[in-house]
Amino acid sequence: MATLISCLFLKNSGRLKLHKSGAVFKASKTGRVDQFSKDDIESAHWLRVACGQELKIVLKSGLQFRFDGFKESDFANLSEFLKSFFGVKLEEMELSVKGWNWGTATFNGSALAFEVDKKPAFEIPLKDVSQATTAGNNEVTLEFHQHDDAEVALMEMRFYIPTPADSTDPNPTFHEHVLSKADIIQITGDAIVTIPDVACLTPRGRYTMKIFPTFVQLHGKTYDYKIPYTTILRIFLLPHKDHMFFVVSMDPPIKQGQTRYPFLITRFDKDEHFDVKLNISKEEMKEKYDGKIEKEMSGAIYEIISRLMKAVVGKKITVPGTFKSHQGVSCITCSHRAGSGLLYPLERGFIFIHKPPVHVRFDEISAVNFARVAGAGGHSRSFDFELQTKNGTTIVFSSIEREEYGRLFDFVRDKKLRIKNTGKSTKEKNIDDDLMGSDDDEHDAYLETVK
Repeated sequence: MATLISCLFLKNSGRLKLHKSGAVFKASKTGRVDQFSKDDIESAHWLRVACGQELKIVLKSGLQFRFDGFKESDFANLSEFLKSFFGVKLEEMELSVKGWNWGTATFNGSALAFEVDKKPAFEIPLKDVSQATTAGNNEVTLEFHQHDDAEVALMEMRFYIPTPADSTDPNPTFHEHVLSKADIIQITGDAIVTIPDVACLTPRGRYTMKIFPTFVQLHGKTYDYKIPYTTILRIFLLPHKDHMFFVVSMDPPIKQGQTRYPFLITRFDKDEHFDVKLNISKEEMKEKYDGKIEKEMSGAIYEIISRLMKAVVGKKITVPGTFKSHQGVSCITCSHRAGSGLLYPLERGFIFIHKPPVHVRFDEISAVNFARVAGAGGHSRSFDFELQTKNGTTIVFSSIEREEYGRLFDFVRDKKLRIKNTGKSTKEKNIDDDLMGSDDDEHDAYLETVK
């Protein structure tokens, strides 16, 4: 038995699937999958929130999953399911609605709860905290990661902590609790490897790349960026002439002022050789990375970085599959919005680099269109390729050479994408919109290239 529910998790809409052995949530926008086993559950709670009802699952590790968007009528079915298959009672949680701004701060697993009269007034998932600073002896300020799609977002929150009777400073304990659970990168120890003078297209510049066990740091002349591995969705390795593009997709994105970068795009020369000795013991390599990397590595720099990132992040590397353009390469030159770039048809999606970068999975696409193929006078040197997504938006790639039409048409037909308009006067048979997987499925084209 399984139950499929539309809801919100970590501010992302998606589908929650409850089955006999656990639960899986897949975000609609990013395709990110979060899951847990029924054996990991410590407790389950039902509470009223701003947008309906919320299901809160607390794991034995202290991690919390919060799913919003339920109706009051869902309580009975969810309660019965959790009791029957998970052996967990769904407890109704009563919130304090007094509106007081003074109370007691308690740390429960990965959340900070503000309680009034021993009832929670609100909870803060500490993973949402991007910075925690102290001001004086009694004040702590929390800053939060921002969500791109939110019209209104909480920027910061300040807590005043009175000095207790014994005159000890209360700040360090509170501050340390927040830092221990928050998504704040603190550099401790040395980097596994340091790669100097890495060319980045997005964000633009040259950076020193340092790979740590839990994050990667980019150090430039003006800006520094830190990317936690938990924010990485996918990794791509894309060839083009004498270069290789190493692309990292992230959520939440890295920030530079008000500018957000959901993709890190680096470029390496194919013939650039690199010798490196990793700052890690052989025992740690075997224990943490299962022998996927060696103490001393030598070869093309893009291959070394790909192997390192695959090992430390624990994600597959997505590379182009069978598609070849009329020039025999894996990409198509085209334009998106005002920028020109490269469109790569992948085994389970499309990615465009570099400005602005776009990644669209096949399971997000409702139909594709070929536009302006014939042209006003019956012929044209270029055509447009349009992706209609299931959320109602249309992504247009324009100025594609006419010679690419046949190969691109065959590609989308073979992938069983629904072709709504061929762009020609002759009618083509529409192809059914089958269920598609994502780039996170079993196919690992990168692994095949290094076998």
